[in-house]
This record gives sequence, C-alpha cells and structure tokens, in this order.
Amino acid sequence: MVCFFMTSNNNKRELKDLGETRIINLIEELIYKKTKKFLIRDDAFFYEISNYEHDKAQNRTVLVLNTDMLVSTTDVPKPMNYFQIGFKSVLINLSDIIVKGVKPKAIFISLGLPFDLKIHEFKSLMNGIIECCIQYNIEYIGGDINQTKEIIINPTIFGIQEKNRILYRKGMKSGDLVVANGKFGLTGVGFDILLNKQKPLDAFKAFQNAINSILNPELGFEGLILSKYELATASIDSSDGLAKSLRELMVSNSGLGFEIMMDENLIDMEAKKYSAEFNVSLEDLIFNGGEEFIHLFTINPKKYKRAKKIIRENKGTLLKIGVVIDDSEIYISNKGKKYKLKIKGYEHFTQSS
Repeated sequence: MVCFFMTSNNNKRELKDLGETRIINLIEELIYKKTKKFLIRDDAFFYEISNYEHDKAQNRTVLVLNTDMLVSTTDVPKPMNYFQIGFKSVLINLSDIIVKGVKPKAIFISLGLPFDLKIHEFKSLMNGIIECCIQYNIEYIGGDINQTKEIIINPTIFGIQEKNRILYRKGMKSGDLVVANGKFGLTGVGFDILLNKQKPLDAFKAFQNAINSILNPELGFEGLILSKYELATASIDSSDGLAKSLRELMVSNSGLGFEIMMDENLIDMEAKKYSAEFNVSLEDLIFNGGEEFIHLFTINPKKYKRAKKIIRENKGTLLKIGVVIDDSEIYISNKGKKYKLKIKGYEHFTQSS
C-alpha cells in the first residue's frame, strides 16, 4: 500500500483535491494504521458466520442489524469536533444493538462528504469512527462515499445472537420492574447549555458531566449480561428521550403502561441543580432530553435481586425507576403525588417535541 497522505501538514487541502479513489485509499490507510486490516474491495461485503451458526444451530441463530444516520445540521451541536462526530456516529448504532443483548461484530458505513471538507478534518472524522470501532471491538469492513452538501454518516452495524436471548421491545408483563443503566437529565442539561446559552462553556464548569454526555457519550454493556442470563423481559434504547422510549414500549405491549418514580434513581444530581439554578423544568430535562444512550429494561421482580448482583459483579449499573402497570398511560409518582406524564418525546419531521 502506498502511503502518501499521512505526512501532509497542509490544513487547507480539501477533499475535492483528492477525488473519490484517493479518498477511499485514505480511509483504508487510516483503518490499516490502527487495525492492520484492509477494507473489503468488492461489490458486496462478506462476514463469515458459519462457525457460529454451526455451534448454535439448535437455538436458531439470528443476524441482527441496525442503521442510524447522523446528519451534521440536525445531530451535531457546534462545539463538537470532527473526531467526536465520527465517534458518535458509530456509538449511536452500537447502542441499538447492545440494548438488544447482541454483541456487535462488524460495521460498514456510507459517507456523504462535502467537496470542500478539509482533508485534516476528514482524517479526524475517520479517526473518531475507527477509534469507536476499536474501543467496542467491532470490525470496520467497508462502505460507500458520495458527495453531499453536508456531512452525513450512515453506518450499518450487525451482530449475531441466539433468537431466545434477544431482548425485544415486546415481552414485558404487568408487575415487571422498570430499570435503567444510568440516571436521566444530563443530556437535557447539556443540550440546553450548548444550544440555548450564549456564554462560553467555561461558565458551566459545574455541569461538565452534562456537556460531556453530549460531546463524549458512553455506553454500558448491561444488555449483554441480562441477555446472557435471560433476566430481562423487554428492552429499549432511550436515545429519543425517556418519554418517547416508554411510549414505544407501550406500542409493542398493548394494554400496558408505567408508573415512574421521580427519585434519586431516576434523576442525575446535575440535572436537579441545573433546573433549580436556571429555572428549567426538571421534568422536561428528565423525560425529553434525548440522546442519553441509557438502556431501559423490564425485569420480573423475582429476578431483580439476581440481576442486580450479576450486573454489579460485572461493574455495571442497574437502577430501579418504576413498574409496569395494567393501564395504557404513563404516571409519575413524585413526593406522594401521582399524575399523568404529558411530555411525548422527540419526533423527527416536527417543528417541536
């Protein structure tokens, strides 16, 4: 492989100075530099799963796929750098696979790139993508590129799992506990700071965790553990906000709803502090924040103690935030009062949520 990109320090060069073939070569160089693996150069992408299928044949092996597009104008706040954009574009897809109890195996990515994107910016973007793949141990096997007016990253990620171990949305029962692998409100605070406040980020040092939840999101692996031990009855990723995620679970489980407790298990302290200091609705921060990448599960109460113990032994988090009820509503229990949740959650193609 001829390496002619890595030593260039000219930050003014743009993708239009390269052309498609050399951009693909650059992608391959960046991947090879970190992984010592080449892209698949063919009309399709291939990933061998025959051995896994043979070993698990009795349990009906399933290929599980997810694709979730990142569009720069709608998904990227201004302080986010190119490395963070690339990293996040992979992570949002990982989240949807892991919450199903499926270990991600490989990824291929379609890239829409402006012709005037600087080469050093593109390299930073690609390094973020590659770093996330390395960090979560998945193989980048190829993709497609095209010229677009803005950065569009459209990964497709897949994993393999036995059918009876997949954590579907459908399956929860009345009386099941609702649990989460993190507390809510940080991204609501983070987005309010990044999108609505006109001060430098240094003015919000007390809310650094909230800012980091947007710029440097992380994932937990609790879904894989709950799947392995068959401890959850249903699951969903909360990237569209807690309210929307709960309503999606209700769609898949007709006649059921939730009672959610507004307590320390649900609410991150930074959100509570921010709500009081800046007079922002705490309920809105908790239920309408979005992009938390917190995973929600329902668990039979008889299995909760064991689930909590196993998750703790694996250095994970499991917080009880509510219960499944025989009513197609979401109720909030707060300081002895109980009322219906009105927030609907984020919707694409609407002016407001």
